[in-house]
Formats: sequence, C-alpha cells, structure tokens
Amino acid sequence: MSRIGRQPIPVPKGVEVTLEGTNVKIKGPKGVLGLCINERINLSYDNERILVNRINDSKRDKALHGLTRSLIANMVEGVTKGFEKRLNIVGIGYRAELKGDKLNFNLGYSHPIEFSLPKGINAKVEKQVNITIEGIDKQLVGEVAAKIRSFKMPEPYKGKGILYSDEKVRRKIGKAGIK
Repeated sequence: MSRIGRQPIPVPKGVEVTLEGTNVKIKGPKGVLGLCINERINLSYDNERILVNRINDSKRDKALHGLTRSLIANMVEGVTKGFEKRLNIVGIGYRAELKGDKLNFNLGYSHPIEFSLPKGINAKVEKQVNITIEGIDKQLVGEVAAKIRSFKMPEPYKGKGILYSDEKVRRKIGKAGIK
C-alpha cells in the first residue's frame, strides 16, 4: 500500500466535508475548496477523519492513491491555516508596489510590469522589496509566486532578481576571476 495514501487525514473542528460521488467539497473558516477525484479512488468520511482507498493495485491506481490523499490534505490545511510564499527583490532600483489587486514592478526594464492577482490570492508588499503571496489553494499560491519570480529570474553574477525567501543563488566569479 502507499505509505502516504493509507494515512488518514484528520479533520479539525470547524471544517465541513461533503462527498458527492467523485466530488469533494471542503468548507472551513478561510473559505471553500472543491476537487473532482478519479472514480478509481474511494473516500470514506467519519466526523474525525477522511480515509482514501483504491479499487485495485495497478501502478496507476497506486499513484492516484497517494496523489489524492495529498491533494485532500492540502485542501483541509488550506481552509484552516492557508498557505503563503515569500519573495524578495534584490537589485538597485528594483521594487514592487501594490495598487488594489494589481502588483506593479520596476525591474530594470524599459517599462514597468503590471501583474493582476487572480481571485483567491492576496499579496502584501513590505519595504517595496518583500512580497508575501497568501491564499487557501496551495497550487495557485505556488503558481502565482513562480509567475512573479519569472519576471526577473535571479542571475548568478550579481545575484539580482526576484528570489524565494529561502533560496540561495550560486554565484559565479565571472571573467575577472579567471586571471
């Protein structure tokens, strides 16, 4: 059996779980998330936990078993605690500004970059160089953070660009260090 898939998912108080065929709907204090699961996976729910089971032991079903359990566990965590990603902007003159639901970036290009935040995502900008992306959907938070990072990837010579807060850039010495 899948080590991840066979673990029960604890459901904290204040979280409602609705199972309707292949649809799962989880409602919590931060919001509502839904997921359509594969018909080869069975879910059972008592008031304390969710159990994920598979129909047979084919390779595909084993993969779906662990995946489904992880997705549902992330949904439960998202509606209770939420998720966040932190980004740092490194470089002279590089900055970000939040106006409503749009992030404006000055990243050394000839034009500013304007990014509209998708529904369900909140952002905070501190000191014009620290960005925090928050939301209840783990996948969407990660996608938005990756999209923002792609505007100016960190470069290895001076370390300038947009980095995750825990990211380390491997620095190169350049042509002057070869002598």
